[in-house]
Amino acid sequence: MRRLFPVTDETATRSPETGADHEWSFAELAAAYAYPELGPGPGTPEVWLRANMVSTLDGAAQHDGRSQPISTATDMRIFGTLRALADVVIAGAETVRQEGYRPARVRAEFAGLREAAGQGPVPAIAVISASLDLDFSLPLYTSPPVPTLILTGAAAAPDRIAAAEKAGARVVIAGDGVGVDPARAVRALAELGHTRLLTEGGPRLLGQLVAAGVLDELCLTLSPMLTAGDAQRIAGGPSVPVPARFALDSLLEEDGFLFSRYRRA
Repeated sequence: MRRLFPVTDETATRSPETGADHEWSFAELAAAYAYPELGPGPGTPEVWLRANMVSTLDGAAQHDGRSQPISTATDMRIFGTLRALADVVIAGAETVRQEGYRPARVRAEFAGLREAAGQGPVPAIAVISASLDLDFSLPLYTSPPVPTLILTGAAAAPDRIAAAEKAGARVVIAGDGVGVDPARAVRALAELGHTRLLTEGGPRLLGQLVAAGVLDELCLTLSPMLTAGDAQRIAGGPSVPVPARFALDSLLEEDGFLFSRYRRA
């Protein structure tokens, strides 16, 4: 990692005195991306939902339906770090299918950090799906280190719920109809003990979380690429009545890629 530009009251967005030509370790990245203190105290959030997304200069969140072509090795290091810090990783069913999701893998470099935080060896994967049109024979459901969660609505087909549970997944009802209510999903995960939440989208899910007002933080990689075409933005769906304002917390740069962290203002 070449540079880190922390944003505080005392520094501008850029600080040329810091961190030239230095590849950041996983431990340093974990410190840079640490979750805020959580708890029941006054002014302390009880749950924190962050999103991790990548976008090109012209606003594309994907190329040929996947995010990997617009990513970079450092982006993937941050991706792995954010996963290692989370209790649960939330993704929409379409993203799970397109990106070929597999169970989170045990990472020795984060074992001590997770143990000290009272976390299990890996974050659980939580799949948001109304239809439960998922391939339950995949390792994501049959052989994860911790059971995969599937969040769906109360009107989901009983045979699909039974198929998910037979494969080893845990089904969580987080909506009264066929779909999932984003705020209820956050509460349901918190009730299971998952308070450090990470969503990896896709765009439709992120748009729903933004519209529901439950997103606390956005970790956005800006890729120095132009793709044109009709790829989705990082957040889709209807616009919100009033744009949500976020404040820049930190900014990392390498080879023209910008790795930003924004928190709810």
